[in-house]
Amino acid sequence: MHAWESIQTTLELIEERLSEEISIDDLANAANLSPFYYQRLFKRLVNKTVMEYIKLRRLAKASEHLAEHKNRILDVALNFGFESHETFTRAFKKAYGLTPEEYRANPVKLNQFVKPELILNYIMVDEGVPLIVDDIVIEVTRRRLSNPRTFIGIEKEIPICQLMGGETTGIAIAKELWMKLGSQKHNIPNKIPGGNEFAALYMGSAKEGNCMYMAGIEVEPGTLVEGYSIFELPAKEYLVCGFEAENFNELVDSAVFKADKFMERWMKNHNLIATDFAIEMYYPTTPEVAYMEHWTIPVSIEQ
Repeated sequence: MHAWESIQTTLELIEERLSEEISIDDLANAANLSPFYYQRLFKRLVNKTVMEYIKLRRLAKASEHLAEHKNRILDVALNFGFESHETFTRAFKKAYGLTPEEYRANPVKLNQFVKPELILNYIMVDEGVPLIVDDIVIEVTRRRLSNPRTFIGIEKEIPICQLMGGETTGIAIAKELWMKLGSQKHNIPNKIPGGNEFAALYMGSAKEGNCMYMAGIEVEPGTLVEGYSIFELPAKEYLVCGFEAENFNELVDSAVFKADKFMERWMKNHNLIATDFAIEMYYPTTPEVAYMEHWTIPVSIEQ
């Protein structure tokens, strides 16, 4: 067994026992490693200490219960391993910038620290070969766009760290932007029947450490709407990373970050970098699968 496989085994174990007591010794035994070496390896591969990671995953599950159930906040805290209401509130506020009471009163969208799939750091596949990893399927292909496509929507400046890797917590500005678009898209004319919803990430006028994020819908070329942003996807060849998950929430809450990290490593391995924008292309969700794509224009590092 590779070292990363030992750590992945304990990541699965942690996920199963978030409502139970979890000890370093038990996890180290499951990984067949000494507690000292286990903690060192975990920190190197997951970028968090074991106990920090457990706390963040407990907060993720606790926030789901706060939004979906009416249990007392103290009961939620105790059910997910927090010693008291005060301890839970302090950890919640530090992670998300608001208290559990404030979140329950106004359940905004949150970014969570995603459970990693470490295999994505070590396995490489060719173009057109699907990679099946636990709960997602990823495939890299090339696609030529013969004609430009036009999208209209709303944009906002967002910290780049919120969009990469699923390793930050806080209010999910991008998801809030999608909620806003959903309530306003009836104002946008000339929508293409069967067209895609999409998001564009680009620097634009964003300050250092941030980028512009636009959530939009596909419209007829030449459409302009006052008060809304426009993005024209140029006719070029794109590198497309398509990925699917069992449902839409899983797709946008974890699979999107896992595919992001895989694609970043895939491009580096193939001596490619992306141009100055990246695209998220959304497709209708069915009862069987939720699917989306990342589009980039690849440029050889050797050029």
